[in-house]
Amino acid sequence: MPRLLLITPARDEAAHLERTIRAVAAQTRPPDLWLVVDDGSRDETPQLLSRLAAEIPFLEVRRMPKRTRRPEEDGLALAAEAIAFNAALASVDLDEFTHVGKLDADVEIPPDYFERLLSRFQSEPKLGIAGGVLLEHNGRRWAPTKIPSHHVRGAVKLYSRECFAAIGGIEERLGWDTIDETYARMRGYGTRSLSNITARHHRPVATRGGALRGRARHGQCAYILRYDTWWVVLRSFKVALQRPYLLSGIAFLYGYLQALLKAQPKIEDERFRRFVRDELRTRALAGSSFFQPSGAD
Repeated sequence: MPRLLLITPARDEAAHLERTIRAVAAQTRPPDLWLVVDDGSRDETPQLLSRLAAEIPFLEVRRMPKRTRRPEEDGLALAAEAIAFNAALASVDLDEFTHVGKLDADVEIPPDYFERLLSRFQSEPKLGIAGGVLLEHNGRRWAPTKIPSHHVRGAVKLYSRECFAAIGGIEERLGWDTIDETYARMRGYGTRSLSNITARHHRPVATRGGALRGRARHGQCAYILRYDTWWVVLRSFKVALQRPYLLSGIAFLYGYLQALLKAQPKIEDERFRRFVRDELRTRALAGSSFFQPSGAD
């Protein structure tokens, strides 16, 4: 019988959090335990969590120790969400669950979201990481964000416990939500965004702190993940076609070069590097879309 642990890091999410919580509370198959981690919020998030936790029996609140963070610091680049996720995970016994998920505090899921996801895991024993496709409002309608089918957004990840153990959990660094699924495929697990399962994302991907900062994060990820230079250059042209036009591509390259010049720590696992290189070349030859580095949702 599946048992689901769900974790949601939250920092200054009062504008979106109640919508997210109400959507999870309305699930046809709710989590067995849901840990929402208040990571030093300065808005009404703590009060909101206290009120809603009293209403929802499977919701528990965790609070991160206070950390000094300068206003200009980029929490996503510092992997604050991954740190909060791991802190919450350390407070429970993962062996009591068959699946562990991460849901961002600005995502609204449909009532049958977890029921359908868990059903896919049951029907595909080697599926290691899965999630729905994020919908974002473009001013006229809710439209799906474009990502390769093998990539699962960090905002909506669900892992089988076996896969999570095989990859050693998630790393507390920028790019964690690409590192994890790469290791999953290296270990023989499938990773997949399911196009027929969607969720509404109320803050556009990679725009926390500004769209250009988000593009620069993606460039940093490309360096950390040891993507080849030819891929980075080609990817920058594709990113340049996204708003803000041209500047997006420049920001992507800037992030990559900044990480290079600062010698930012990157994945040192040589098997990982070879696996990524082979995957990128295979997809390029097949004409598939270029892999979207993440860790910047």
